[in-house]
Amino acid sequence: MKKLSLILAAGAMTVPATAYAQSDECGSVSITEMNWASAQVVTSVASFIMEQGYGCDVSVVSSDTIPAVTSVAENGEPDIVTELWLNSTGDTYDELKNAGKVVEAGSVLDPGGVEGWWIPTYLAEEHPELKTIEGILENPDLIDGRFYNCPEGWGCRVVSDNLSAALDLEGNGIEVFNSGSGQVLATSMADAVLEEEPWFGYYWGPTVPLGKYDMTKVDLGEVNPEVHARNQNADTDNPGVSDFPAAPIVTAVTSTFQQSNPAVFELMQNMTFKTSDMSAVLAWKDENNASADEAAVYYLTNYKDQWKTWLDDSAEENLVSILNQS
Repeated sequence: MKKLSLILAAGAMTVPATAYAQSDECGSVSITEMNWASAQVVTSVASFIMEQGYGCDVSVVSSDTIPAVTSVAENGEPDIVTELWLNSTGDTYDELKNAGKVVEAGSVLDPGGVEGWWIPTYLAEEHPELKTIEGILENPDLIDGRFYNCPEGWGCRVVSDNLSAALDLEGNGIEVFNSGSGQVLATSMADAVLEEEPWFGYYWGPTVPLGKYDMTKVDLGEVNPEVHARNQNADTDNPGVSDFPAAPIVTAVTSTFQQSNPAVFELMQNMTFKTSDMSAVLAWKDENNASADEAAVYYLTNYKDQWKTWLDDSAEENLVSILNQS
């Protein structure tokens, strides 16, 4: 943590104005900070790079998905909306794109939000047949005959309930345990992994548990968009079997910002984190009780081969110079 503090202090230092070839072009930039951990890390990384690499004057706007999209629609700001989960925006985002008010820069997480049913990797290595749902249905005793489901009120609860019915988990000797909360679900995984016991249940990423524990996603078969859409309806009378598709998570900017800040727009186009890497960063953040800014510095110091590809030559030189001061 002492080294991190030194790096943060170095990052806060003023770099000579001559170092910024594009400082006059950047100016003031507003960017969202959504109210969940991965989004806060993304915003901290983006802000650090824009300020120290491109000479921007960055203001961070605390927000959430719908308020951020609504603000862009009504006020034309903030300039940058990042970690925008498209499955949560309804029709508003598409309407803004079609009207030319926003431009989609690109995917901020690759392959996006990951959902699925998981088992610990040590269990998959000991019993490879459990890597598929067919193998689990044929060997319920190897997973202690239990599936850890989502809490009531979560969207994944509806999908997993319909999948459980379509696969007849209980008819195949697998009890569906409905977790009372997200904490209960996460703790059930943690307790099992720490004791190297069987565990089978739903989880998603990027999250701390998927960064902290080595888990293997169970193959539920192909993704069938029509079936998955049916499974999202709690009242469907014909649930089916489809794996979870990755949820698209993007960065969008206002069309005005794209035109006035082409260099930073290109940065936003290139700024893509691997979902698994973000889970690992969140796990580090949790283990070290670190802030989002400290997690951002951890990412910048440990994943240089990735973020360097996002930058133009001048910005890369500025960032490397700053981080080397640590």
